Amino acid sequence: MKVTPEDLGISGARLYKIDHLTRRYIDEGKLAGTISLVARRGQIAHLQCQGKMDIEADKPMIEDAIFRIYSMTKPITSTALMMLYEDGNFQLNDPVSRYIPKFKDLKTYDGSPVEREMTIRDLLTHTAGLTYGFMHSNPVDKMYRDQGVEGSDSLEDMIDKLSEIPLLFSPGSQWNYSVATDVCGYLVQKISDIPFEVFLKEQIFEPLGMLDTDFYVPEEKVHRLCSNYEYTKGGGARLLDPAESSTYLNKPKLPSGGGGLVSTAQDYFRFGQMLLNGGELEGVQILGRKTVELMTQNHLPGNVDLNAMGQSSFSETAFDGVGFGLGFSVMLDPAKAQILGSEGEFSWGGMASTFFFVDPSEDLLVILLTQLVPSTIYPIRRELRVTAYQTLID
Repeated sequence: MKVTPEDLGISGARLYKIDHLTRRYIDEGKLAGTISLVARRGQIAHLQCQGKMDIEADKPMIEDAIFRIYSMTKPITSTALMMLYEDGNFQLNDPVSRYIPKFKDLKTYDGSPVEREMTIRDLLTHTAGLTYGFMHSNPVDKMYRDQGVEGSDSLEDMIDKLSEIPLLFSPGSQWNYSVATDVCGYLVQKISDIPFEVFLKEQIFEPLGMLDTDFYVPEEKVHRLCSNYEYTKGGGARLLDPAESSTYLNKPKLPSGGGGLVSTAQDYFRFGQMLLNGGELEGVQILGRKTVELMTQNHLPGNVDLNAMGQSSFSETAFDGVGFGLGFSVMLDPAKAQILGSEGEFSWGGMASTFFFVDPSEDLLVILLTQLVPSTIYPIRRELRVTAYQTLID
């Protein structure tokens, strides 16, 4: 029997507001194309393709289009590391130097000793004292650029470079968006003794049926890869990475756990639904229920929000009323965040304006896929939250 949106507690008549929102961005030339997905109670209530995969080639958006999900890779990497946590391989308060000895004597860039060593939880929560070279906001960022951290030849090469660069701050004292999740990917490889990309494929992607998620796009799937665009002044979108010649057509030297994956709406739905189900999907148990509960709690000290921990110059989330768990932002106070939502909702996005959020209290999963760099230009993520929540009728 076909399930209607109303069967899932969603107003079919009000779903048009989501399509109207994304269509407006496309018609104004701000986005090339989008896929929006709304699922409730484990079933997809709304899946809409709009616009183009490639403007220049006049290719319409298709349901199985492949997108660069960039930092939406981070929740997947965090999940992989927590799978190893469940096996008893480490504790969250273990010093990272136990697994990466070169991190033992790191100091802050002003030369002062750290108050304590970096822990694995610091990596998962972006409180490790690491940063990104593209930030252009402090001297340590420049050191990352000078050393080519984000263009390293391998995970081992990245670790070697990071071990020679001071920390931005003492671990646990501030929050700063960073390459920490790439270090988590290295830990997955180090602890499991399995190449990181192989671990993801064998332990997450294949069991969950995420057959189009990988660090590159094979030749037989190139026709499904979207082109990537970048914002231009005045609100336009300029071609940045054409699908037919994309850097994603080849296996990368560095499988980035922080931002290297491509995926589809259906694949990420399966990953998000696994989390919403407490770590299980269709009889496949990826994580235990209590592990997912721990990952989606706020781990910032004193249960403060991101604003209280010092604002990074770039992030995929707002700061007021929002905390951070083990791989996700976590909604603490919708009123303080000034947005529709629920306490305990968790989410993350990617550099090309992709986004997902999961609301356990509403049994709701929402995904937006598009390809526009950077992700901070338009408020479409906040607008999507509003248009998704307004559809709920029970």
